[in-house]
Amino acid sequence: MPASSRPSTPGAAQGFCAIDFGTSNSAIAIPSGGDQPMRLVPLEGEHLTMPTAVFYCTDADDLPPGAVQPRSTGRQLELPRTFGRAAMKAYVDGYEGRLMRSMKSVLGSGLIDQTTEIGGGMGVKYLDIITTYLRHLKDGAEKAGGQPLRQVVMGRPVFFVDEDPVRDAQAQASLEQAARAVGFDDVAFQFEPIAAAFDHERHLDHEELVLVADIGGGTSDFSVVRVGPSRRAVLDRRSDILANHGVHVAGTDFDRRVSLAAIMPTLGLGAHGPSVLGQPPKPVPSKVYHDLSTWHLINTVYAPPRVAELQAMDDFYANPVHHQRLMKVVRQRLGHALIGQAEGAKIAVADGGHTDIDLQAIEAALHQPFDDAAAAQALADDLARIQRCALETVQMAGVQPSDIGALYFTGGSTGLKRLTDALAATLPSARSVRGDRLASVAAGLGLDAARRFQHKR
Repeated sequence: MPASSRPSTPGAAQGFCAIDFGTSNSAIAIPSGGDQPMRLVPLEGEHLTMPTAVFYCTDADDLPPGAVQPRSTGRQLELPRTFGRAAMKAYVDGYEGRLMRSMKSVLGSGLIDQTTEIGGGMGVKYLDIITTYLRHLKDGAEKAGGQPLRQVVMGRPVFFVDEDPVRDAQAQASLEQAARAVGFDDVAFQFEPIAAAFDHERHLDHEELVLVADIGGGTSDFSVVRVGPSRRAVLDRRSDILANHGVHVAGTDFDRRVSLAAIMPTLGLGAHGPSVLGQPPKPVPSKVYHDLSTWHLINTVYAPPRVAELQAMDDFYANPVHHQRLMKVVRQRLGHALIGQAEGAKIAVADGGHTDIDLQAIEAALHQPFDDAAAAQALADDLARIQRCALETVQMAGVQPSDIGALYFTGGSTGLKRLTDALAATLPSARSVRGDRLASVAAGLGLDAARRFQHKR
């Protein structure tokens, strides 16, 4: 079970909490003072979860609603910013600034310590963006709970980085660094699917083996856990965790697949250049399309040297319209809006329907039909990888598929019927149980935090 070092001073009076820092959405739980040990903090109005998004405002004379002035940190350059739904709205409404989403995806990558431009010649490190977001969560929770928070259980995926334990450890270390930077002295980690198992367990009146499928924006994580009413009060549950496994494929990858299949071809993906001296035409270079379809890479396309490079590639296109459309997307910074359209199309066809992707922002009357058959083709490889991972987890636990009593779904991407049907088919004897897609991990992390920290208070 993952944990950290350097706990706080024994006996110090302090509050505790649990944070589910997700690729797409986040939540925080604090002690409730009531019948239940923990409660989720409303983060935006009555919403108990908040999109993991920060919008840096670069026009001080035209700030979007809800803009937060930065704390005085001694740094020369600090910008007002908005968070969550307000950040997404500021971007859509066209305020000057920079939207950052899916920040969790950079943990364990070479980007984490790099500085990215946010406008006006100013830059910020990716790790500082994560720190800023965690501070916003903590501030809101401290206000709601009426006391400082110094102890935290942070959720983490089974693997931040597939098949690379060194980078995986670096990812957790970076997240711990951010947590300590906002004032947490005692930082522990718990696997997100294990937390979901704790949330499932509180409703049980019998013992069983559960395969938790936690499929969010960045990772698909699985755990086989022994749960039951007699085990709820046990602090050390390591013997009940039979297997953990995961794969770095989930909701944002689905968005990327949809974008590449349905949207990027209208900008030239898959097209060819002109024939030169009778030679067969070469494919249009594809890297820019993959970057525009990957949430945390979109902004790299807008760097001035990259824009100049793309502009100089006009003779790579046999159809000049493709290049014109691409350059409009790049110059007007429409990448996030397009990947948002891909995400919307994914959701629209989730139950077997069809949609028409509106691309009029690129060109008048431009649109692209997308239906369940196209989604099935686009997502087939990713769904197969997730299914294999689920079965491998059961095998790693040393049990048979028929021994699994329940398949517990949590995470935003389990709203995709095609995905949950595929997983249910791999374990036909297990009953399917649906937790709160966005909040069950946070609720389970809260239970874990109460078990760890209540006796220290």
